[in-house]
Amino acid sequence: MTDDAAGTTAAGDDIEYGIDDRPPVGESMVLGVQHYLTMVGANIAVPLILASAMGMTEYPGVTARFIGTFFVVSGIATLAQTTFGNRYPIVQGAPFSMLAPALAIVAVVTAGGVSGQPSWEAALLQLQGAIIVAATVEVAMGYFGLVGKLRRFLSPVVIAPTIALIGLSLFSAPQITTPNQSWPLLALTLGLILLFSQYLDVKHRAFRLYPVILALVIAWIVAAALSLDVTVGPLSIDPVLESDHPGYVPLEQVRDSRLLLPIYPLQWGMPQVTTAFVVGMFAGVLASIVESIGDYYAVANLSGSGAPSEKRINHGIGMEGLMNVFSGVMGTAGSTSYSENIGAIGLTGVASRYVVQIGAVIMLFVGFVGYFGQLIATIPGPIVGGLFIAMFGQIVAVGVSNLRHVDLDSSRNTFIIGFALFVGLAIPAYMGNFQSTLAFRETVGLEATIDSLIGAIAVADTAAAIWIEAAAQAVVDTVYIIGSTGMAVGGLAALVLDNTIPGTREERGLAEWDRITEDDAEFEPFWDRWIGVDTESATDAEVDAARDR
Repeated sequence: MTDDAAGTTAAGDDIEYGIDDRPPVGESMVLGVQHYLTMVGANIAVPLILASAMGMTEYPGVTARFIGTFFVVSGIATLAQTTFGNRYPIVQGAPFSMLAPALAIVAVVTAGGVSGQPSWEAALLQLQGAIIVAATVEVAMGYFGLVGKLRRFLSPVVIAPTIALIGLSLFSAPQITTPNQSWPLLALTLGLILLFSQYLDVKHRAFRLYPVILALVIAWIVAAALSLDVTVGPLSIDPVLESDHPGYVPLEQVRDSRLLLPIYPLQWGMPQVTTAFVVGMFAGVLASIVESIGDYYAVANLSGSGAPSEKRINHGIGMEGLMNVFSGVMGTAGSTSYSENIGAIGLTGVASRYVVQIGAVIMLFVGFVGYFGQLIATIPGPIVGGLFIAMFGQIVAVGVSNLRHVDLDSSRNTFIIGFALFVGLAIPAYMGNFQSTLAFRETVGLEATIDSLIGAIAVADTAAAIWIEAAAQAVVDTVYIIGSTGMAVGGLAALVLDNTIPGTREERGLAEWDRITEDDAEFEPFWDRWIGVDTESATDAEVDAARDR
């Protein structure tokens, strides 16, 4: 299967637009915005969580600019990945997998643990430095081929639970399980998505292509109408939803926002680097890599393409590393592949790279518009929760569908799959008892252990004692961060068991997997396509020479 063909090879009749298809510009703009709307809740949640932890929310103008920067970075990162990276139609956005180490850094700095600067500016500069250095290692891992070499150890037995856990990881998202949930509004959003995508999709093409954006707009209009406080002459209509209701839409925030936001590199100052923070952030990067590999397989499955080759995986992770470095320079908290967007492909059948690129351009420009950021921030949590249920349920099903290549009569396979799914849910649930890596360090008694280990060393060699303490903290922080990421825990468990418990290639699904996996030669890096030779008309020697440049 060639790279060009991959985009138009549909998985049955479910794909409306393949990877290389180009819908009309107007239609692509609407479809592109729809792709982004599926991930907008998470892309706003990450900066809001960080802003709250840093104390930035006391400055609304700064917070709006912080959120806008995330959208600008998302747009540029998506364009880079779809054009120069793995070229899959995956939106790039703020990673939850890197949120745990980010919050740990913020907690230490705001407590005055570094240079005695308990402020959001100091915390953000340390966060930027940690991301830039950790992401540089990710770049090397990708472009030197270290990540792609893992592919030979990946079978459907490993990939199925990893992808499923990507979807299951948000079953407890606050937009879904908050105690004061507005179930009518959530049910309205979810019901509309189901109605448009599953029941009315055969009635009109618009329902098939735009189920998410139609459902979101209708639900938002309903919530906004119920939140209005209208006074016209002697007539006064009180809002049905009060300001403390989860479905309340604060339209006054949009009115008070700025038109344009100044967003540029190093806008918060020069990043600062602390070794312990870099090590902790690298654990988050590793969790992000595991999640992204699962995303690559999921989008290939949904779009009817062959499973990603080693070269495609390398270029994808390498580009994610570069965009993480870029996000650090811009002053955000990282960038990674977004699973919500993959769920949208399953619901709409739109897997066009061009559509995602159009959406990325729109998001890039509107990120500078203050009104947009505030308008998006008014989308109530229950509406986002309805989107999450539909999107992530689709991803779980995609993960399970990989088991069609596996012998499910094998007790070996069923044990590995069941074990990976269980620990992928159980261990993150346990880690959820701790608010940060600092709380986890205290629970495992890290300080007492370090004191007993280096008590004598500290007298003789202060530098060695400091190094041992930093290493011990890095190990504990890594355990906490990876343990908090379900797809990392389950994926690593399945990887180890599948490659150590005896099993035939046919039993593990590798024989069928090899048949549908694209060859390395089928993925052309951008330098082959743009500045190299024509691989279709060139000799093998010329192609090899171009790829070696």
